[in-house]
Amino acid sequence: MAKKIQRRLPRRKEEFTYHGYKIEELQQMSLSELLPIMPSRARRKFGRGLSPGHEKVIAEVREGKERIRTHLRDLVIMPEMVGKTIEVYNGKEFLKVEIQPEAVFGYLGEFALTRRRVAHGSAGIGATRSSKFVPLK
Repeated sequence: MAKKIQRRLPRRKEEFTYHGYKIEELQQMSLSELLPIMPSRARRKFGRGLSPGHEKVIAEVREGKERIRTHLRDLVIMPEMVGKTIEVYNGKEFLKVEIQPEAVFGYLGEFALTRRRVAHGSAGIGATRSSKFVPLK
């Protein structure tokens, strides 16, 4: 009997904190309070201002909309998005991304990969000297 292997995220030993703040505390903070603890790349994005598309997705998250689909892979993940499922376009299809606390201040595109993992098969006939001895059937 083969057991079915189920993959899941490793279990946290302690409650998640970001720079000493628990996720609930981060969710209560305003944007001006979050800016000093953000990474510089995300802080620069907010300093320059968000596009109308980015603001629309953040508004949908705040409204508590059930299904959020977006092409915006460069959207910074805010603490208020934790626990939500957002569908992100990878160039071919929408992939469901469940936002975990560890993803805060990352980008949506980091979690919806655009390329598949390469799985090479065996070498073809004439590819190498050793392939002379590979049976055809």
